[in-house]
Amino acid sequence: MQVRGMAQRMQQLGTETAFEVLARARALEAEGRSIVHLEIGEPDFDTADFIREAAKAALDRGETHYVPTAGLRELREAIAASIHSSRGVLVDPRRVLVTPGAKPIMFYTVLATAGPGDEVIYPDPGFPIYSSVVRFAGATAVPLPLRESNGFRVDPDELAALCTSRTRLVILNSPGNPTGAVSTDEELAAIARVAERWDAYVLSDEIYRPIAYEGPAPSFYAQAGMPARTILLDGFSKIYAMTGWRLGFGVFPPELVAGVERLIVNSVSCTAPFVQRGGIAALTGSQAPSVAMVEAFRQRRDFLVQALGEIPGLHCLVPQGAFYAFPRIDRFGTSQEVERGLLQEAGVAVLAGTAFGEAGEGYVRLSYANSLENLHEAVERIRRWCRDR
Repeated sequence: MQVRGMAQRMQQLGTETAFEVLARARALEAEGRSIVHLEIGEPDFDTADFIREAAKAALDRGETHYVPTAGLRELREAIAASIHSSRGVLVDPRRVLVTPGAKPIMFYTVLATAGPGDEVIYPDPGFPIYSSVVRFAGATAVPLPLRESNGFRVDPDELAALCTSRTRLVILNSPGNPTGAVSTDEELAAIARVAERWDAYVLSDEIYRPIAYEGPAPSFYAQAGMPARTILLDGFSKIYAMTGWRLGFGVFPPELVAGVERLIVNSVSCTAPFVQRGGIAALTGSQAPSVAMVEAFRQRRDFLVQALGEIPGLHCLVPQGAFYAFPRIDRFGTSQEVERGLLQEAGVAVLAGTAFGEAGEGYVRLSYANSLENLHEAVERIRRWCRDR
């Protein structure tokens, strides 16, 4: 009997290459190879004890049943208070929707705002799920090139030139993945004027915002008038080292809340209550572990960028946030050739810049969410590999 196969729309879904490279690296390790992992984007720190204890206590209390789709009231209130404290914006907790990880916020936002005939502008290089979700929704994905000459930040004039009457959504990410770039207040204000001119929603992915090295990263959500047209995406994975907990949230304009809540009902029902209790503890408890983690990332960044810059043929801008370096490597081959060569020949797992879009050609992404000892070893292996080209 003939099998029909998947629906055509499934061809529009991409993937996250980091997990593919991780699988290849693990396979090499299983063969006895030594691999330094700079491919995966997650903190190498453990979740703080007091956060884990809060979740355990919730389990012991029997908090293992369904809870409100939008999230626990206490967590939504804690999130609203945190946004007021960090961004100076008063938020009605009823506009906060809690999800299992922050990725669902990308899906729900695109599905709620764009479809066939609409256009969504996204950063390139940028997180690959952005364009994947846009295509899956049937909308047109319009790449906004981020150029090294502009520090990999969004150029508001270039954004304005891409906008049309069909532009429904603009996706921003600062601090950015894979570049670590941080947009300035002036740039964000200019972007806000573009969004107003074209009556476009903005999805502001601020998951890395607390991980900034030159003072607090400006927030697009804090720009005048923007909460009315902005979906704020944030979560607990990065700053609280809670990647496996799967806990994120979005703050939505009032007219989108009910529709997005229905999407949550139809897809995941709710987020695990004991996980949400951990989130409450993270927001209301000591921030010292997070501060210490960011300081460790700063030290690793400073070492890695300087060390890469001392390798002939490599050039790397200093990232202002997140925990990624994005060196230019085109002297040694294409991005994918360098990714394969470093893994197979040097035992260093990195990601090709093209995993983040066509504008990433000529670069690779290195995650410095790894120990200084391992970073030293990785640099030496990269140095030897480059020397032998």
